[in-house]
Parts: sequence; C-alpha cells; structure tokens
Amino acid sequence: QVQLVVSGGGLVQAGGSLRLSCAASGRTFSGYAMAWFRQAPGKEREFVAGIGWSLGTTYYGDAVKGRFTISRDNAKNTMYLQMNSLKPEDTAVYFCAANQLGIRTSGTSYDYWGQGTQVTVSS
Repeated sequence: QVQLVVSGGGLVQAGGSLRLSCAASGRTFSGYAMAWFRQAPGKEREFVAGIGWSLGTTYYGDAVKGRFTISRDNAKNTMYLQMNSLKPEDTAVYFCAANQLGIRTSGTSYDYWGQGTQVTVSS
C-alpha cells in the first residue's frame, strides 16, 4: 500500500525553482499534519517545513525561511513544496510525512512517509 507518493524532484541551477508534490493514495489524511524533510548523504534528516490540517498553520526550518512555501489542497489530499532561490546546500532527498499530532520538527513524530525524491542544485 502506497500512502504518500512524492514527485517533482530534479536537477536545477542555483537560483532556480522546483515544486514538489506529495499525494496520498489508498487513504485520506483527514486531520493529519504533514511535513517535508530532507536528507543529504552522510547528514542527519532535517526538518524543512510543516503544515497543519484545517487551520493552515505553517512552520519552516531556518535554512529555508523566505525561500520555500508549503501548502496543501485537502480536497485533493495533496501537499506541495514550492522551492525558490535554490542553493547547492538544498541538495538532498526530500521526503513527505504525516502524523495525527500536529506539526513536529522531529521525524520520529511522523507515522507515514513517502518514498523521497532527489533534488539536486548545481552551482
């Protein structure tokens, strides 16, 4: 069963933009908070951004504030991450996740994970 399907990764030049999507399949994530994490080779998993279910509350990691925007379309059961002004340091595998607790910055607080998509930013 695939619950979170991620798409939109790719290769982009520094300063460019990408838009990631995370679509739920097999179930509806009603009432769930959702979040984006990323992990570069040899580095720890890092919180990128999170969004609540009904109120649209958002929270961003310091590294992406002002550059990334998280959003969701509950009718489509899909979450998005608009990434602008990309930097080489943004290069990582990006994951989407969901939980029933609300936005958390720790990955251990999330029960459901997507497969990840590679984002590579060249200098």
